[in-house]
Amino acid sequence: MAYNNDRRERRGRDEAPSEFIEKVVSLNRVSKTVKGGRVAKFSALCVVGDGKGRVGFGMGKASEVSEAIRKGLEDAKKNIVTITLSGTTIPHEVIGAFGAGRVLLKPAPEGTGVIAGGAVRAVVEAAGIKNIRTKCLRTNNPANVVAATMEGLRSLRDAAQVAAVRGKSPEEIG
Repeated sequence: MAYNNDRRERRGRDEAPSEFIEKVVSLNRVSKTVKGGRVAKFSALCVVGDGKGRVGFGMGKASEVSEAIRKGLEDAKKNIVTITLSGTTIPHEVIGAFGAGRVLLKPAPEGTGVIAGGAVRAVVEAAGIKNIRTKCLRTNNPANVVAATMEGLRSLRDAAQVAAVRGKSPEEIG
């Protein structure tokens, strides 16, 4: 489940608002048993995007929730990639795969909206895609689903890019 945390509202007055949409996709509490008892830590899976075709994700781990989220957002900003969009949707259907995660991404006509589950929805909305249909095909583990979604979005190509690789004009590919 993606938490719609608009972190701009909770910032101090001295910090400038971020240019990115920041979302916490999942927050996980893990504990390790040591000689003195249990040690609890937190891991945060975060997604950042500018809403115009640039998106990234990252994982942060720390003994406090806020520190884990901060680390996750920093990691996500380091791993931003630019994806190919076709208006408000994607140019073609694609299946993204990572680990056991498989995500089907299909373009949708104007007015459809974002039809996606929690982890995929966070990535798609941060990227600025307004019309898309998605389906998680295997696991629903948020880490693998987000990575698979990113892999699918990264593999998108429009006609001009395919034509350039093949040495043809976009009209011939059409």
